[in-house]
Amino acid sequence: ARIVLVGERGRLVDQLKGAPEAPPAPRAAKPSLGTRSELQVARRAPKLEYFNGLGGFSDGGREYTVILGPGQSTPAPWINVIANEQFGFHASAEGSGYAWAVNSRERQLTPWSNDPVTDRPGQAIYLRDRDTGDIWTPTALPIRDDAAIYVAHHGWGYSRFEHASHDVETELTEFVPPADAVKISRLVLRNTSSRSRRLSVAGYAEWVLGQARPASVPFVVTKRDAATGAILARNSWNVAFADRTAFFDMRGCQTQWTGDRREFIGRNGSLAWPAGLSAGRPLSGRVGAGLDPCAALLTDFELKPDAGVEVREIADGLNADIGADGAVVGLDIDHASEKLDLATLETQGLPLARLKAA
Repeated sequence: ARIVLVGERGRLVDQLKGAPEAPPAPRAAKPSLGTRSELQVARRAPKLEYFNGLGGFSDGGREYTVILGPGQSTPAPWINVIANEQFGFHASAEGSGYAWAVNSRERQLTPWSNDPVTDRPGQAIYLRDRDTGDIWTPTALPIRDDAAIYVAHHGWGYSRFEHASHDVETELTEFVPPADAVKISRLVLRNTSSRSRRLSVAGYAEWVLGQARPASVPFVVTKRDAATGAILARNSWNVAFADRTAFFDMRGCQTQWTGDRREFIGRNGSLAWPAGLSAGRPLSGRVGAGLDPCAALLTDFELKPDAGVEVREIADGLNADIGADGAVVGLDIDHASEKLDLATLETQGLPLARLKAA
């Protein structure tokens, strides 16, 4: 919390009296976890070497797999460190962690909690059912479904998370390319129900852009890039990295966004209870200076029964939704005419058989 006073506006008491009173933020309803019969039926555990009750080696020793059942958690965060020379991040078995660029201490992009008990995340991916209002995450944090199972695979240069609840199977893979300063999160969904699902996916990150969030927050300024839709963040007061800009993007698929952490989490809220997803209102699009800085992006889509959808770049800057059978089931039509010759489309509707780049 902070206050800004302007000297030319008169006495302190007068400024306080004239300050507008902010309307109370709506309290979000706590996400529904459903009944036990609606939750995941436990899969058969993979064969793990040196299994200790929570995890063991798999895939011939190329992965370490952690299986968290109801009421289970690791005694301390079991993490995977994924990095190249310029960029990296931590990923715990629960899905928490933080990212950095150039220097893991001086240039934290998102916060490092350093808490062996709560393992508080500073970034997250959410799923929301637009019909029921249910909210959940593909990882055990920040929303833990106490009756479900979470599986994490830590491999060389990546971590992969598997989870199933609310009749949706999720697979989240996170990695860093060998030479690029970016963290990539690839989310694949599969609808296991017999009905179409109207879902939303939201991505969230708290900005640090320095050594510690409390010290750097007042100086972080965010804006939206008009060309890509990405949220950009910069801290010009961090002398060593003043010329560097961080970004958060959903490859242009986002339809809502905000750079205001208080709006997304809500007053007295938490990442396990985000007002921005459960209050039933669209994100404001607010970015700039003087905010509690974050990046929150959201997109809506429909998932057909027993179908999986993956967003894939099929031409430079053009995204398409690829179904489980490899057919194009959705197209970023706002940018399609710039990247494709629409006259070459083989069919009038979706799914499309073939696409030809212009």
